[in-house]
Amino acid sequence: MSNNSQSYGLEALMEKMGELHASVKATQSQLLEHWRPSIRGPFQQSAANLAAYIGLRRHDLRELQGDLAAMGLSSLGRCEGHVLATLDAVIQALKRMHGETVPREDIEKVKHAMEEDQLLLRRHTNQLLGPAPSHRWTRFMVTFPTEAATDYPFVRDLLTRGMSCARINCAHDSHAVWENMIDNLRRAELEMGKRCKVLMDLAGPKLRTGPVAFGPPVLHLNPKRDREGKTVKEAHVTLDSSGRPGGSNRRSSLPSLSVPHKWLKKLRAGDEVHFRDLLKRSRKLRIAERLSPTEVLAICSDGAYIGPGTRLEHHDGDKKLGAETLEFSPDPLEIRLYEGDVLLLTREPLPGESQKYDETGNVVAPPHISCQQPEVFSFLQSGEKVWIDDGRIGALIEKVDGAGAWLRITHARKQGEKLGAEKGLNFPDSHILLPALSEKDRTDLAFAVEHADIIGCSFFHQASDIDELIDLMKQLGGGQLGIIAKIETHKAVENLPEIIIHGSRHDFGIMIARGDLALEIGYERLAEIQEEILWVCEAAHVPVVWATQVLESMVKLGIPSRAEITDAAMAERAECIMLNKGEYLLNALAVLDSVVMRMQNHQSKKTSKFRALHW
Repeated sequence: MSNNSQSYGLEALMEKMGELHASVKATQSQLLEHWRPSIRGPFQQSAANLAAYIGLRRHDLRELQGDLAAMGLSSLGRCEGHVLATLDAVIQALKRMHGETVPREDIEKVKHAMEEDQLLLRRHTNQLLGPAPSHRWTRFMVTFPTEAATDYPFVRDLLTRGMSCARINCAHDSHAVWENMIDNLRRAELEMGKRCKVLMDLAGPKLRTGPVAFGPPVLHLNPKRDREGKTVKEAHVTLDSSGRPGGSNRRSSLPSLSVPHKWLKKLRAGDEVHFRDLLKRSRKLRIAERLSPTEVLAICSDGAYIGPGTRLEHHDGDKKLGAETLEFSPDPLEIRLYEGDVLLLTREPLPGESQKYDETGNVVAPPHISCQQPEVFSFLQSGEKVWIDDGRIGALIEKVDGAGAWLRITHARKQGEKLGAEKGLNFPDSHILLPALSEKDRTDLAFAVEHADIIGCSFFHQASDIDELIDLMKQLGGGQLGIIAKIETHKAVENLPEIIIHGSRHDFGIMIARGDLALEIGYERLAEIQEEILWVCEAAHVPVVWATQVLESMVKLGIPSRAEITDAAMAERAECIMLNKGEYLLNALAVLDSVVMRMQNHQSKKTSKFRALHW
C-alpha cells in the first residue's frame, strides 16, 4: 500500500509538473512574440528565460513546492536564472524515481543549459560594469561629492579602497565640475593601473521644491551647552581676509567673518578680539591658530549674533586695532513645519517663506514654497499623499486651486521639520505624466556621451522612456554606452520586464533606488519589492545596483548601525552596491569590502553556500 501510495504521489507530481511546463512554455511564446521587435540578437537567450520566469510566477506554486521538497527534489525556489532547465531537471528526476529511463544526453543537455544561463549574468555584468576585483564578485559604486573635482588624493584613495564605478549626479554641480571630477579619476586610473567606469546619472523628471527667500545677513555663533547651562563645546568661526563674503553658507563646514587683510595679519594665537553683538552684548573671540595667510581660527564661548559692520577690536601691544566685518552672504529663511500645519505649494516661482503673523500673533499667511515643475499641478487631486525631503515630511493635499496645492502636514517630528530648497517631492497617489527627459537632461546627455561609460536614467516609468533615451543617445553618438535604469516608482516596478527588454539594446542594468521607491510604494512593501526586482533581473541575466542609504550612518557619522551591517550583507546578492557621499566614505568602503568578502562565502544570490563551520 505504501509503494502504491508513493507511486500515485509520483504520478500526480509528474502530471502537475507536465502541466506547469506546458503553461510556462505557452506564456514564454506569447511574450517573446510581443517582445521580438525590441530584442537584440545577443539578448535572445536571456529574454527567453525572462519570459519563462514570468510564465512560472503567474502560478501559485507554494503547495507544489512543498510536495517537491518532501520528495527531496528542487522546490523551484532558486530557478530564476534557468527556469526551463530547472523544470526539465525536476521532471527527469521524477521519471527516474518512477522507474523510467532518461537518456543521458537529455540529462547532460539540462546541465549544460543551467551552466550557460549562469554564465550570461556574469558576462552581462562584466560588459556593463567592467571586470570584478580579484577578491570579490560584487562591484562598488561611489557617488562623487563636489570635492572630487578639486581633491585628487581623495579620488585616488577611493580607487585604492575598491571603487569600481564613479557616479556623477547630474542634479548637482556643473559641466566644468564634472569634467574636473573625471579628469581626476582618469589620472588616478593611469597612476594605479586600474580601470573605473563613470556613470553619469541624469536628473530626470524628479520633482523638487523651489528656492527659499534669504533672511537678513546675520551669523549666529551658538556654543553647545549642557542642561545646567555650562558650555560643553565652544563655537568656532574663521576670520577671513580673502575677499569671500562671510556667513555660514560656505564651502567649509565652519562659518566665517570677512575682515580687512591689513587688520587680520596682525592677529596671533592667543589674542582676544572684543566686540558688541547685534543684541548689544559684550562678547569676545579667542584666536586659536592661523590656518593660512588669509584665515585664522577663532573660538567663541558665548552665543553671539554678528552682522556686516560689527566692530572688532584687539590690542597689539599698547595699540588698540579695530576693523568692521565686511560683506555677508545671508542664509535662507527657516521654514519649520509641524504636524497639523498648512503649507502652500505654489504654482508661481515665489521664493519660499515661513508663515506671517499679525500684531496679535495670529497666522495671516501660511508658509509657502514653489515646485520647480509647475506642470505637475495638472495631475494633483485633493486627498492624495505627498512626501517631502525623502519622507521627512508627510502631507495630504486638501485642495488644488489657482494659487497651487494646499497641503496639510500629517508627518513631522515634535520639534518640527525644516523645509529647504531643492528637496524632493513625491506624489505616490498621483498619476503624473511628465516628459522622461527635460531640456537640462538633453544638455547633460550631450556632455555625458563625450565623457561617461554609462548613462543613468531617473524616474523612467515605461519602455517608451527608454526608447526615447536610446534614440537620443544614438543621435549624439553614444550608441556604445551602457544604461542603468533606476527603479523608483510603482509604475516602473509594474513595467520592469518591458523596461529590461527595451533597455537590453545596450549593455544594461537596473538600480534599485530604494529611497524614492519606498516613498512611492510604501515603506512596508520595500523589502518585498526589492526581492522581486532582484528575482526578475536574475531571470533576465541583468546586473543590479543596490542603492540608497547603504551604511549611511557609517558614511556620515563614522559608526554603522547593526541594521546597516545586515543590510550590507544582504546587498551582496546584487552585482553592485552604491555608497553615497559623506565625511567617512573611505572608512565605509573598507567596512563594506570586509562584509561583502565574508558574505560571498555564505551565499550566492538566493543560494546558501555551506562552507565548513567552526563547531
